[in-house]
Amino acid sequence: MKSILATLALLGAVGFGAPAWAAESPAAATATISSAVTAPAAAATAAVSAEVVAAAASAAPTLSKADNGWIMVCAALVILMSLPGLALFYGGLVRTKNMLSVLMQVFVTFSLISVLWVVYGYSLAFTEGGSFFGVLDKVFLKGVTADSLGATFSKGVFISEFTFVIFQGAFAAITCCLIVGAFAERAKFAAILLFMVIWFTFSYAPMAHMVWYWAGPDAYLDAATGEAAGKTAGFLFQKGALDFAGGTVVHINAAVAGLVGAFMIGKRIGYGRESMAPHSLTFTMIGASLLWFGWFGFNAGSALEASGGSALAMVNTWLATACATMSWMLAEWMLKGKPSMLGAASGAVAGLVAITPAAGFVGVMGAIVIGLLAGVICLWGVNGLKHVLGADDSLDVFGVHGVGGILGAILTGVFADPALGGSGVYDYVANAVGEYDMGAQVISQLWGVGTVVVWSAVVSLVAFKLVDMLIGLRVPEDEEREGLDITSHGESAYHY
Repeated sequence: MKSILATLALLGAVGFGAPAWAAESPAAATATISSAVTAPAAAATAAVSAEVVAAAASAAPTLSKADNGWIMVCAALVILMSLPGLALFYGGLVRTKNMLSVLMQVFVTFSLISVLWVVYGYSLAFTEGGSFFGVLDKVFLKGVTADSLGATFSKGVFISEFTFVIFQGAFAAITCCLIVGAFAERAKFAAILLFMVIWFTFSYAPMAHMVWYWAGPDAYLDAATGEAAGKTAGFLFQKGALDFAGGTVVHINAAVAGLVGAFMIGKRIGYGRESMAPHSLTFTMIGASLLWFGWFGFNAGSALEASGGSALAMVNTWLATACATMSWMLAEWMLKGKPSMLGAASGAVAGLVAITPAAGFVGVMGAIVIGLLAGVICLWGVNGLKHVLGADDSLDVFGVHGVGGILGAILTGVFADPALGGSGVYDYVANAVGEYDMGAQVISQLWGVGTVVVWSAVVSLVAFKLVDMLIGLRVPEDEEREGLDITSHGESAYHY
């Protein structure tokens, strides 16, 4: 029992951050907290005496203005990652005739998912229901007011539920935006939007619930209440899978969907015979830089507090990304004879992806190892593995986000070990870091990876099939040759 509670403690990953569940009113916050876990708050809480924790838990819930302000800033940074960060990164990688289409796909997908998140996505992901789905008690944010509070990872510390809603909504939106890169330059715009509605509903929302939903730290008063609270958590949370900010929920989830789409939509006309080089590595570099900048909100914000744990996640995000940039560039330099801007930018994104599930759980040395490995292994993912799979994953969504996400998720179980500088797993009943079993934790991580791969693959296969039957997935050959900017949107990105 104690080991289960210990795992629940630091269990978290907010996707992309680790959520904290919201109570419907301040008075109810202690009793009904819903939240997803991270580990940063763990270290900070461990330093607090049991007496202080007990006093905080018994006090009337109040808003922490500093923590609330920090997460609001982080939510804005995550939005910046999509618009314009990801849009420019992807846009620069396609051919000139398709630049505008990619910008549109990212821009409108972000807008669509933002609306769906408020309508029903938040409720499905972050209300107490079953192990796989929440319920629809908070559709259209019913019951969420300016006074509603959401839990963090410290007992007695709360942020506004509205802040949590937008922070998690930005995660949901960018996850769906990531998928479009896998089948860029040949998919119907309407087909993409219809697919996103289905996939968001049946893959993203339940996966967020499985990994991040729990009753919140204030529910863990003693062994009995802790055990009862643990049974209300999401399926993978109960399995002990750690995902600080979305290695499973965001990256692997989106990458598998993209790979399925690349297979089902088929290869671009001329793939392997014609040049399909990026039309603007300038835009790609700018996009990668904005992603790196915004990712500080993504990972550090997943601590849900302006704490030392948040600072650790920020340092790890900075460092692992730099290491992956260097390792990808150097490996490519050795293999191809020249270092490329595309390689450096791709390495940076690989590092960001790989450190996401681990950011608040591992120490600095763990971040360095994860970053160095991510650069080299994801380089193989977009070259060797891509050829083995045989899919035209246009912008290497699976090679970077899938491979990097899987690597980071598994290594989180290794480097979260306090013996290797990690933060361990916090036990909210004992109010201390629990004993760490690396083997058991790696198995929990494999549960997370395996579940998201199978779940996303099945949902994506069904969703693409339905869309293909209803409206078709791919534009006609003549439209693809002319370019989607003109044929799908009646505009051009450039006028010479």
